[in-house]
Amino acid sequence: MASIDYYLGTISPYCYLAGLRLEEIAEKHGATITYKPVDLMQMFDRTGGIRPKDRHVSRQEYRAQELTRWAAHMGVPFHLNPAHWPTNMAPSSYAVIAAQNAGGGDLGGLVHAFTRATWAEQRDIAEDSVIRDILQAHGFDPDLADKGLFVGAETYGRNLEDAVEAGAFGAPFYVVRETGQRFWGQDRLDFLERHLASL
Repeated sequence: MASIDYYLGTISPYCYLAGLRLEEIAEKHGATITYKPVDLMQMFDRTGGIRPKDRHVSRQEYRAQELTRWAAHMGVPFHLNPAHWPTNMAPSSYAVIAAQNAGGGDLGGLVHAFTRATWAEQRDIAEDSVIRDILQAHGFDPDLADKGLFVGAETYGRNLEDAVEAGAFGAPFYVVRETGQRFWGQDRLDFLERHLASL
């Protein structure tokens, strides 16, 4: 059974566009997923990337075109300039970490819901009420929003170190532990599936 480390950003538009395809692929091939929320901006700083606001205008313009194209291709609602972006990723990331530790709910759905809230629903995922609502909607105790904050902060920081060590530099980023194969971007999920099928 393969194990996938999924490095994600709860405010990443490309994590939103990935939808639940990773979960579907993992189920098909009997793989497990460990969700590892990271601070994307620090990841960019650590791995030679450039924060979106600091990128050359040509890169910003291309990103806007590409995101719009992909949303249309995937047939999902999308706001190119959402009302609450960027926002603080830490509270929603802590919620994902707490939910993963607690178990019992739909973790993949929870992660996707945070990204969808930002890019499709114009909600601020740094707000406690939004986090609690999304937790409850996916089968988790909404009080997880307030529990395990120290552990959440510690794990969130460790996830960044793990990401850098594993060779991740963006999100979504998928690493198959058994083989060390890395896949960057929601448009590489087909390659991830082919790799899992070959194991």
